[in-house]
Amino acid sequence: MTEQPIPASPVEADIETFGALVDTEPQAPPRSQWKDVWDQFRKHKGAVFGGGFLIFITLAVVLGPYIWTLEPTKLDIRNKDWRPIWTLIWDGDAKAGLAHPFGTDQLGRDILSQMIAGGRVSMAVGWIAMLLALVIGTAIGVAAGYFKKLDFWLMRFTDLVLSLPILPLVLLAVTLFRQPLNSFFGSPEAGMFVLIVGVIGLTSWMQTARIVRGDILALKEREFILAARSIGTKPGKIIRRHLLPNVISPIMVSATLGLATAIITESALSFLGVGFPSDFPTWGKLLADAVPRMQEFPERVLLPGIAISLTVLGVNYLGDGLRDALDPRIRGR
Repeated sequence: MTEQPIPASPVEADIETFGALVDTEPQAPPRSQWKDVWDQFRKHKGAVFGGGFLIFITLAVVLGPYIWTLEPTKLDIRNKDWRPIWTLIWDGDAKAGLAHPFGTDQLGRDILSQMIAGGRVSMAVGWIAMLLALVIGTAIGVAAGYFKKLDFWLMRFTDLVLSLPILPLVLLAVTLFRQPLNSFFGSPEAGMFVLIVGVIGLTSWMQTARIVRGDILALKEREFILAARSIGTKPGKIIRRHLLPNVISPIMVSATLGLATAIITESALSFLGVGFPSDFPTWGKLLADAVPRMQEFPERVLLPGIAISLTVLGVNYLGDGLRDALDPRIRGR
């Protein structure tokens, strides 16, 4: 007779079943949230181009004066109205264009040096005005969204500022406060820089405030916020630790749009002649100076125009990529 196998006890059967369910292979480490964000961001070709160009133009205007040392305001009447190097290559005289690759203007000033100096001013105005608008908009949006008593008054104030014509308001502010600020700072450039940054920042925060308020209204009814309030967590701590980290995505997208708006506004003011002094180069001022002779020297209009357009386009693409990467609801689409 053959021996019958002894049935396993219930405990041994449970151990065998549990052992079969255990994965003996090593587990992969959990993915970082920021790695997911980066993987999504780099799939957006426009965002990669925008971020790369923004880094390039920022490094160019910051490090450019140390590489190309010609003074942007130095006059050289003997070498005025030089054409850029690519036109000289076409004419077979490329060696002469190495001294001034982008050519010179009607006063003999080097256009490449003016582009670098003008880009430094335009980018500085854009970054600082964007940060100012971001701080104001975020503070008003959080206060209006979290504190019900402040919501009505803050939003009506936001609607009032939104209804104002921004460009005439900026022109009026520049006209009224130009001389007092120049006297206070002792320099027309410093006074105008503070004035333009302040005016652009104080008139560009409204969209950020409305976006942040909408997200705060939705977040403050979530379970983790209700749990934090139920255990007596103070509003300031809830805002810092729970609400602000969850609205970082719309804030960053709004920041990129604010940067583009600030650059365009500063260029428009300089183009209209109400920005920095006439001998202080900015991209808008270079564009305005080139318009009267644009038929003879079209490159003088194209160079600052392309710089403004590509910078703003790159910033907008960067904002689109950040929105797609930071929002988990649309990540992976």
